[in-house]
Amino acid sequence: MAALQRPHELTAYSLPQWEELILQARRTNLLSRVAHCLAERELLARVPPAPRAHLEAALILASAQADAVRREVAYVRKALAKVGIDIVLLKGAAYLMAGLPAAHGRVFSDIDILVPFDKLNEVEVALRLSGWVTTHHSAYDQRYYREWMHELPPLRHAVRTTVLDVHHAILPRTARLKPSSAKLLAASRPIAGEERLRALAPTDMVLHSASHLFHNEELSHGLRDLGDLDSLLRHFGGQPGFWEELPQRALELDLSRPLYYGLRHASRLFGTPVPGAARAKVEEGGPAHLLGGLMDGLYERALRPVDPRDRDLVAPLARQALFVRAHWLRMPPPLLVWHLGAKVFRFDREVDVAGGRAEP
Repeated sequence: MAALQRPHELTAYSLPQWEELILQARRTNLLSRVAHCLAERELLARVPPAPRAHLEAALILASAQADAVRREVAYVRKALAKVGIDIVLLKGAAYLMAGLPAAHGRVFSDIDILVPFDKLNEVEVALRLSGWVTTHHSAYDQRYYREWMHELPPLRHAVRTTVLDVHHAILPRTARLKPSSAKLLAASRPIAGEERLRALAPTDMVLHSASHLFHNEELSHGLRDLGDLDSLLRHFGGQPGFWEELPQRALELDLSRPLYYGLRHASRLFGTPVPGAARAKVEEGGPAHLLGGLMDGLYERALRPVDPRDRDLVAPLARQALFVRAHWLRMPPPLLVWHLGAKVFRFDREVDVAGGRAEP
């Protein structure tokens, strides 16, 4: 985190310090972001040759991935042209296409879009006709996504092998928190210069970032995602009325608790500036004191870069506890027991999903 907040200090690093930083940044998918911070401040030339080679390679990779995402978004837009809807981009693709600082030096694993639930079947058919195929073939996995989750099973293009996640909501249908997709879509904004492409409103983009991170069972990209949130808050925080609107919008969308965790940990780990009045309002949606202290400890451990040489036995336990918590938040207890049993004992079977439905 210090490397992103104070990149000028990196020019004084020794080679062992550079080795440690590059290892940690690579594990957290932040190496290209560190490289970008140095490059935009014209500090890259002051880095010793060996670590500079890694940084320059990371910048090349990030640039190539950004170009690939732009091309893939164009393919998605073409595939869905006949469906007659605007495409709301989410997360990294939205940051990139909207030209937000959160896209600088970011690496991508897939593209996420949000579409109306009543258009989901048409969208899936159109994408299948353009070469995207499902990646989860068991009957149980198909049912899991289609009945309980907030997205279709991930789609992979048969030729380009790119991955597309088609969402109809930002949290699972079975989750305790139920932000309205209709409100998110209605408030979305056109992306300048991009026909039929939209992004979530600034407050909603922040809330989605926070809810995605703090309801996610997989934290391997957690530090990168928290860095995204920090960048969004710094960028949108300068807009008039943003900090007054954010807590109110969180309340309206039933996302006050993830916003609390998002602001708290972005401030603690990245030094994200949050006005006092907004902080006080957001803390009204926080947990009880003892629970808050426990969650602080868990996330401080779990968000650290994974280092095989680290003998810290608490961090793996913290990640496991947050894995259980994420499932607890996304499913009611009876369904959670059934789901965990299905994953452990695999009482499912392969299924033909050519028509987009799992067999009973």
